[in-house]
Amino acid sequence: MVVLNKIYTRTGDEGTTALGTGQRLPKHDLRIETYGTTDELNAVVGLARLHAGAVPGMGGMLGRIQNDLFDLGADLCIPPNEPLPEMMEGYEPLRIGEEQVARLEREIDAMNKEMAPLNSFILPGGSPLSAHLHLARTVSRRAERIMTALKERDPDGVGAPALKYVNRLSDFFFVAARHANNGGKDDILWVPGANR
Repeated sequence: MVVLNKIYTRTGDEGTTALGTGQRLPKHDLRIETYGTTDELNAVVGLARLHAGAVPGMGGMLGRIQNDLFDLGADLCIPPNEPLPEMMEGYEPLRIGEEQVARLEREIDAMNKEMAPLNSFILPGGSPLSAHLHLARTVSRRAERIMTALKERDPDGVGAPALKYVNRLSDFFFVAARHANNGGKDDILWVPGANR
């Protein structure tokens, strides 16, 4: 259970923050950047949810993703390759699971089967929901880039399901953005060289 009764602790005043294990790292550390970016993504998804009522089922899907993003942050803040401190003995860290990846794939497939294939790149925009989903797509791609850099630095420090999840997430947001644009009918197509 999480209990937040005091918001400021002053423990980060010198530029460090604690992982879930209690280990302190600089606030600019790549691991901190990974779960900070997933938190940013969660906020963007929250903005998208303000407009989700126009598309049946979208609010539920985005709500599940927001919860998953907290799971992802919890996964990232306790490195899987590091032993837990004695005070955490018996604690099972929360990890992103393959079932969360599979759920995203099912939701992507269900939305995508209703749409005509693309024959052009599309510009981010259209409906307010679609525009926010495209923003979520770009932030999730950034989160993925940071996670892969962390994995390169620490090969066993990022779980495979977590990487799969964030990769599928950007696909989800792309398809959901099209779905929110009247099943892709209101997508704004890129016209190469249109303004030359």
